[in-house]
Amino acid sequence: MTIPEKAVQFMLDTARNDEHGYDQGSRWGNPDYDCSSLVITAYKKAGVPLTCTYTGNMRSDMLRNGFAIPVNVDLRTGANLQPGDVLLNEANHTAMYIGNGQIVHATGNEWGGATGGQPGDQTGKEICIAPYFNFPWDFCLRYVREEPTPTPQPTPSDGGTYIVQKGDTLWGIAERFLGNGSDYILIMTANHLTDSMIYPGQELIIPGLSHKKTITITIDEETFTLLNIMASGNNMTIGEVVDKLLEDAR
Repeated sequence: MTIPEKAVQFMLDTARNDEHGYDQGSRWGNPDYDCSSLVITAYKKAGVPLTCTYTGNMRSDMLRNGFAIPVNVDLRTGANLQPGDVLLNEANHTAMYIGNGQIVHATGNEWGGATGGQPGDQTGKEICIAPYFNFPWDFCLRYVREEPTPTPQPTPSDGGTYIVQKGDTLWGIAERFLGNGSDYILIMTANHLTDSMIYPGQELIIPGLSHKKTITITIDEETFTLLNIMASGNNMTIGEVVDKLLEDAR
């Protein structure tokens, strides 16, 4: 689920749960909410690190945390709204558009007031799903920050490329994709590396298992030093030395 989808789901779940009503005296879900704490909590639960506390500081905080004000929304009719859009009247009220011409908002306690009601939703309408209306709203705030796209991971059968992440080692990458940490030398060969140093963001070719002979190679520090000496003495890289050794082994 995207962040706006998670926020919408929280609003729907809360509106359908009569344990939560409206009260500005216990407004952060213990057990009740008011209009602003409900919308703010929905996006905080969805993973947005908001610090705003009421309608008057929601706009500035949301704009700092991945929201934007879309220019094509008609607040009079609700045209071009998207699920998860925050509708804001900075002086008085806020709600969330959930799609299909509907909003969820916290409206008031069982007496139509802000405080003093019984805990929970006594009328079924203290926090409710309602048809869209123009309060009137000052702004629509839409979450637009792109969520990170997971780095594609190669599969052992077809090889591919891998983007080095912080904390990665060649041994660990080889163990993950080739099944044996000591096969890191094959990754060095495929990438013409002269040493085992790698850095975050580096793109590595991961050789496919289907294209390599099954050979177990154990490389200790002494052997690695020897490979360095052989490479220097023959004006070759370590990768080229290993290539030659593997060719002779076929």
